[in-house]
Amino acid sequence: MDYFLPILYALFLWWFATGVIFYLDQLPVRTFRWSMAGATFLLLCALLNIWLGAADTSTIAVYASFTAGVAAWGWQELSLYTGFITGPRKTSCAPGCKGWSHFGHAIAVNLWHEIAIVVGAVLIALLCWQSANQWGLWAYLLLWGMHLSARLNVFLGVRNVSAEFVPKHMEVLKSFLTHKPMNLLFPISVTAATTGAVLLLMLAVTSSDPATQTGYSLLAALACLAVLEHWFLMLPLPVDKLWRWSLPHRSGAAKSRNVEPPHLNYTALSKRLAP
Repeated sequence: MDYFLPILYALFLWWFATGVIFYLDQLPVRTFRWSMAGATFLLLCALLNIWLGAADTSTIAVYASFTAGVAAWGWQELSLYTGFITGPRKTSCAPGCKGWSHFGHAIAVNLWHEIAIVVGAVLIALLCWQSANQWGLWAYLLLWGMHLSARLNVFLGVRNVSAEFVPKHMEVLKSFLTHKPMNLLFPISVTAATTGAVLLLMLAVTSSDPATQTGYSLLAALACLAVLEHWFLMLPLPVDKLWRWSLPHRSGAAKSRNVEPPHLNYTALSKRLAP
């Protein structure tokens, strides 16, 4: 049962970190520079942790590296949803836009964000290259895979697009959310995620080394969350209740965002962030 505590830790870390991101990107735009400054400091600490702990194979080092990988991924998510790193396209798609043209527009909206994710993965890999402790890298890559699969499914069409989690200043993203009973990618995504989760759980259960068992247990928990997140896209579940504490309850916060209509430039934060 030594794998039980790591699984609980991974679940809590995912839930809490997701809630913090939801909370920060729903705040007034003037707060975004401070949110990103704090997140960038945490990112630097995470990268330093991965580098200094690359040769440490203790259980504590596994937890630390895994947490650092999740923190690095959190920086990527916050940078997107605050509008700091998005893409060259700033406008919503016109009604009726579909096919490869629509897919190209979706890529353009998030292009710099996706490139930043690749840069982050390469940097983390270099910091722990050929080292014994690479759990932070695997956590980051697994979260990237979850992210990519979920976004493709939402683009192709699912029952629950979770538009309520898209902050007002990123309304442009809603033009790429598609309501459908099912898409052809979804069964493949769920099958792959389930297979990966089972394999990681088996590795955790059969590992004799406590640190290795901890690492696989942490990754298995993330893989199980990938399966759960995909089913959230299809099943009529009140997902918002998981993070109700992180969503804004003050009308003043929404009124002070200085929100522009979705067809305007949502990344022109410099003027809105100026004192």
